[in-house]
Amino acid sequence: MQTTKPTLLILAAGMGSRYGGNKQIDGFGPNNETILEYAIYDAIQAGFGKVVFIVRTEILDLVKDRFLQKINDQIQVEFVIQSLTSLVPAAYQNPERTKPYGTAHAVLCAKEVIQEPFAVINADDFYGKEAIDRLGAFLTQPQADNQHCMVGYALKNVLSKHGTVNRGVCDSNSKGELTGMTEREKIAREDKKVVSRMGEDVLEIDENTPVSMNCWGFQPSFFAETEKRWKVFLEESKDNIKAEFYIPTVVNDLIADRQASVKILEGGETWFGVTYPDDKETVEEALSALHQRGVYPVRLWEQEKVGM
Repeated sequence: MQTTKPTLLILAAGMGSRYGGNKQIDGFGPNNETILEYAIYDAIQAGFGKVVFIVRTEILDLVKDRFLQKINDQIQVEFVIQSLTSLVPAAYQNPERTKPYGTAHAVLCAKEVIQEPFAVINADDFYGKEAIDRLGAFLTQPQADNQHCMVGYALKNVLSKHGTVNRGVCDSNSKGELTGMTEREKIAREDKKVVSRMGEDVLEIDENTPVSMNCWGFQPSFFAETEKRWKVFLEESKDNIKAEFYIPTVVNDLIADRQASVKILEGGETWFGVTYPDDKETVEEALSALHQRGVYPVRLWEQEKVGM
């Protein structure tokens, strides 16, 4: 079924190897709410009409059991499988591959169930009401077919106290549009500096630099452009069983080829995520504080209909 409202696409097929479990369905809120329930709650209030879960086959039933009863009567719901054979012709399938194909492949897996503007988020990141509101406002306004967006977050607000992180560091122009992203690895705060360490190379990064947290807004044309690049990726990576196809790679390519523009939206005020087991307590405390401040009701789904 097609909706005239934007769709929220949730990437929930991750393996959670560093966390040690299915963090997509783990409870973090005061009433055992998962992180992604807050994004769904915010999306309903922001006027989204559908939510699409990208999941692995082995967790499909777990995800349905966890969420359908809570949200099925409040927003249209779809489930899509991302597997190692999804959209991969037989000639490119490699039985030795165990690593997922990445975020852009996950998005592409949803091309048959989304015909409207859509937002993309990770299941294990809390993006904040402000970010979802800004995405909803952008995606419900008339835009050019190649006008996309992302929510930018200051680097200092998206670090982990329990280990290094990888972040897409953004460059922008005077119009507030993204001009390119560079993936920086092993980022952490060291004394008063924020640095990225790659082998012997150490790069200091301004802590106020905007970064991508995989909080995107796309027009439907993004699917066709991604599919073109997916075919090229498969051919170029056929002998590399660890190669991944990422959203930032596609976006950088579109910008470089002048085939799209990406507006950096303000609104990345509150973010926290789960990468390591020790992150759980921090996230639980942060969510509890939001409930206590009245940002969310005592029980997230206590109303008959969200926003009513």
